[in-house]
Amino acid sequence: MQAGRKKIRVMLVAPTLEIVGGQAVQAQRLLEWLPSSGEVSVDLHPINPRLPLPWSLLQRIKYVRTLVNLAAYCLRMAWRIRHYDLLHVFTASYWSYALWSLPAFALARLAGKKVILNYRDGQCADHLARSPLAVATIRRMDRVVTPSAYLVEVFARYRIGALQIPNIADTSNFRYRERSRPRPVFLHNRGLEPLYDVGCTLRAFSRIQQRYPEASLTVAHDGPLRLQLEEYAGRLGLKNCRFVGTVPPSQVPALYDAHDIYLTSPIYDCFPGSLLECFASGLPVVATSAGGIPHIAQDGQTALLVPPGDDEALARAALRLLEEEGLAARLARAAYQSLQAYSGPVVRDAWIELYRSLLSR
Repeated sequence: MQAGRKKIRVMLVAPTLEIVGGQAVQAQRLLEWLPSSGEVSVDLHPINPRLPLPWSLLQRIKYVRTLVNLAAYCLRMAWRIRHYDLLHVFTASYWSYALWSLPAFALARLAGKKVILNYRDGQCADHLARSPLAVATIRRMDRVVTPSAYLVEVFARYRIGALQIPNIADTSNFRYRERSRPRPVFLHNRGLEPLYDVGCTLRAFSRIQQRYPEASLTVAHDGPLRLQLEEYAGRLGLKNCRFVGTVPPSQVPALYDAHDIYLTSPIYDCFPGSLLECFASGLPVVATSAGGIPHIAQDGQTALLVPPGDDEALARAALRLLEEEGLAARLARAAYQSLQAYSGPVVRDAWIELYRSLLSR
């Protein structure tokens, strides 16, 4: 930090790690990296506030919980906002934007504070098409930032200028292991939700087992479709297919290390951090080319990509990794080298440059 320069005071509006997902993970990494420069002080303003008794009892009641959280979120922000220079607001689409981002924008305008909207959802195109209010208000943000070049293109269609700053890949706890001859030991580690089309992965695995009956698939993570997907795996007659639920962050590196090929088949996506974790682990990736994935993984160079919804192509690509000598290792080496662009210092400096530029206007 240069002598005489005042620290930038940032309110980071985002979920805590109590909400499992990529937004919470990235918020935590920014909380760790941004202060390391000495130029920024940053505090988290959680969208899921932890309240004392008796209010915490109301947080256990569906729907009531949303109203209580929203009231606490807005009142605390109105009280705290005067202590900060700008708001850095994480957002997803639909109700997430309406309930958390719009109140933050309104309170920042009343307080005369700058607002950065950090948009993190592969469903952005559908959201903007359905919500003229979202388009109108996003245009009024002081800056729109997204981790994905794909979303920069989506925003441009609505005459919204967006900046790309990638996510931070924390690879320090991951062990790079090259799979020169990968086993048919597969991993899927995404939310069990409709947008990730886990059924496509299950159908692809069914095709793989026709050639490799001993193949195994671990389905990690959880979500509203878990029971339905477990029943679907049974109807497909899958063997060696395990649904293990949410894996604690401390155990995720070992999860990647124990498998030899990663399968993921979303129909919407923004910036899946799980791909970077695979890169750090030397785990070769087969994925659908949904949303921002082709901006992270290049087909034939750092991963194998197939069209969304095409389980036959997904299985065919996985079989290539098993049967084409040297392919898995070549992809993994190139993927590992690509991680430098997502290092903590690189991403931190990009955010600080944006903060300075915004406040100097």
